Amino acid sequence: MTETDAPARSYSVRDVARTAARPEPGLYLVATPIGNLGDVTLRGLEIIAGADRLACEDTRVTAKLLQRFAIKRRMTPYHEHNAEESGAALLADLVAGGSVALVSDAGTPLVSDPGYRLVQLALEAGIKVVPIPGASAVLAALCASGLPSDAFFFAGFLPQKEQARAARLQELARVPGSLVFFEAPHRIAASLAAMATALGDRPAAVCRELTKAYETVYRGTLPELAESFAAMEQVRGEIVVCIGPPPQEATASAADTDGILSGLLAEMKPTQAAQEAARLTGLPRRELYQRALELKDRK
Repeated sequence: MTETDAPARSYSVRDVARTAARPEPGLYLVATPIGNLGDVTLRGLEIIAGADRLACEDTRVTAKLLQRFAIKRRMTPYHEHNAEESGAALLADLVAGGSVALVSDAGTPLVSDPGYRLVQLALEAGIKVVPIPGASAVLAALCASGLPSDAFFFAGFLPQKEQARAARLQELARVPGSLVFFEAPHRIAASLAAMATALGDRPAAVCRELTKAYETVYRGTLPELAESFAAMEQVRGEIVVCIGPPPQEATASAADTDGILSGLLAEMKPTQAAQEAARLTGLPRRELYQRALELKDRK
């Protein structure tokens, strides 16, 4: 059941009360501050206060935002563990012509949270989906890192297990842009060590507690940062890691590649030759292995 018939709500900015009109029917994805509550937008506050339903990850977290801006209203929990049940109820409200504001604990909804499921259901049902932009830990960290931002790839959290983490980093090694990760403080040292092993001497930045009182940005190469964090006794706070793009290297021509493979095949099996050629050229090992088999068959 929506709150469509409820009176217009209000919010307050610097002790000045403002009326929040009910928005048009639809699903509103509202970005919230990643630390400093002053980073919320006026449009975001109006949608949060005026929508028929407010869905959030953790009502305790969102309650702090509501209290800061004198917004009094009910909240609907919507998180990973109740997404199916709660999502169905929210969708029913949307289909009935209601307006739903969706917020995450911090930052932009759908970035590392289950909001995309609700968006998919809403779109399939022909519901209007409206982004209300604002704070983003990904963009804040990238801007503060000093690394190239013309092309970047957000990779979320790395796998916790060592082998899976190494495999994922190998997959990302050839992405032609800066890489951005979220990481937990108790795993940051191990992750930086794995990044240094997989990605080499790339420039990077570890951004901690962005927009908060103890905001800190550590910059250096991956090996330098890995060494620094390995020596820290305890790390706290929200962390975003940014890593510069891979170095631009001249791509080996087909003739050069064949020459390298032919020389290696004189001393190695195709599997070993492909692995060594991949290290020397930066080309995919699978492609080099197929080419090695072709060259071997010609002899």
